[in-house]
Amino acid sequence: MIFASYVYRVVSNFVFLGLVYFTLNLLEKYEQRATVAILVLVYAAMHAFSGLRSFYFFQRIERLEGETRRLAAAAGEGPNAVASRRQIVADVTVLRHAGEIKSYIDIFFLALVILLCVAKIVAS
Repeated sequence: MIFASYVYRVVSNFVFLGLVYFTLNLLEKYEQRATVAILVLVYAAMHAFSGLRSFYFFQRIERLEGETRRLAAAAGEGPNAVASRRQIVADVTVLRHAGEIKSYIDIFFLALVILLCVAKIVAS
């Protein structure tokens, strides 16, 4: 299921990149092309900044995972509680890692969109 979410993320970002590429190539006037490129550039930059900010969030989650493991080992509760906590921490770890990979995919494609927009603005 995680692999399918990665494929979906790649396909949806590739479709967005394709739409931006074809839109910028179909506009004939430089002013229109530059306006659309600037608007897409602003959108992509805001989305990329949000993706980069999510890495700070993922880093905090990773720190909480380690702290939870340490506290669970020190708590000395029964084996059922420890197993339950380990499973929860393992699930959170998998979800955090998947989120990081998806953020990398988003940032990669957004960087391509940003490069495309800058190239269309610079080129006349």
